[in-house]
Amino acid sequence: MIRLSTSLVIACLLVVAPALADDDCAVPMAEWQPRDAVMQLAAKNGWRVKRIRLDDGCYEVTGRDAEGRWIEVKLDPATLSIIKMEFEGHGHGGGSHSENED
Repeated sequence: MIRLSTSLVIACLLVVAPALADDDCAVPMAEWQPRDAVMQLAAKNGWRVKRIRLDDGCYEVTGRDAEGRWIEVKLDPATLSIIKMEFEGHGHGGGSHSENED
């Protein structure tokens, strides 16, 4: 009986865990901003874009910020608000920042 209960708990966790991810986007495609708008946002922020791709239903911008640090920015595709921003690189003070953090 314990094996059945443990298996049931594990199965439930596997189903629920993806739904708990706080940096996924669930926006209908009809509400998405075009890639050109992402490029305009990047230019406004001084980012030099290397790549724009889709990740977990969000736009993900990889490139350099105005200070030359490698960045990875996850954007809501409808509002283009920053969901998560990571600074990468050893020589430029790597770290991460999320707009949702208090």
